[in-house]
Amino acid sequence: MSVRTGRRSEPELRFSDVELRDLAIAWIVLSVAFALLLAPIHRGLADVGTFVTMIALSFVTVGVAFLLHELAHKVVAIEYGQIAEFRADYQMLFLAIMSALVGFLFAAPGAVYHRGRITVRENGHIALAGPLTNLLLALLFFPLLLFSGQSGLVGFLGTIGHMGVLINLFLAAFNMIPFGPLDGRTVLEWSKPVFGAAFGLSILLLGGFIWAFGIWPW
Repeated sequence: MSVRTGRRSEPELRFSDVELRDLAIAWIVLSVAFALLLAPIHRGLADVGTFVTMIALSFVTVGVAFLLHELAHKVVAIEYGQIAEFRADYQMLFLAIMSALVGFLFAAPGAVYHRGRITVRENGHIALAGPLTNLLLALLFFPLLLFSGQSGLVGFLGTIGHMGVLINLFLAAFNMIPFGPLDGRTVLEWSKPVFGAAFGLSILLLGGFIWAFGIWPW
C-alpha cells in the first residue's frame, strides 16, 4: 500500500530506524495472522506443531511478499523524486489479528508514505508496483509446487511453494481493491483499463489457484 503526501526531493534509497522497526513489527504480525488463518489452532483445527510450523512458513513467505511489495512502492516513488518511508498502522495490524481469528484476513499493515510533486500517472505507477511485484513473486514460487505431496525436506519445499503462491496472489488481489488507502483506488484514479486488467488478473489467478490447489498446503 502507498499513500501520497507533499513535496519533491532528490532520490535516495535509505531506511530510518523507525521505518525498519515498523517493517519488522508489520512482518511479525502479518505472519502470525496468516498462521492463525491457515492453521486455526484457536478453533481446534490445528495442533501446536502444525501452528508453529505455519508461523515459521509464514515468516518466510509472508516476509518476502510483504517486504518486497513495500520495497517496490518505495523504489518507484524514489525514482520519481519522492521522499518515501514505510509506516505501520497499528490499528490495522490489530484488525489483521482479529479478522484472522474469525476466519478471514484484512491485510493492510501500513503504507509507504511519499511526498513530492508528482503526476496522477506517476502516482498510479507507484501504487501498481506493489501488486505487480506480488504477481511476479507468485510466478517465482510456483515451480516449488512440483514438490507438493512428497515427504521430508522435498515436501517442505512444496509447502513453501504453495504458501508463497497463495499469499502473493492474495496480497495482489487484496491491494487492488479500490477502497480507502489500498493501491487499487490510486490505480483506478490513474487508469480504469489498467486497474481493470490488474484487478481482474489478480482475482482470476487467486481463484484459479484455490480451485486447482486449495487453500491449505496439505
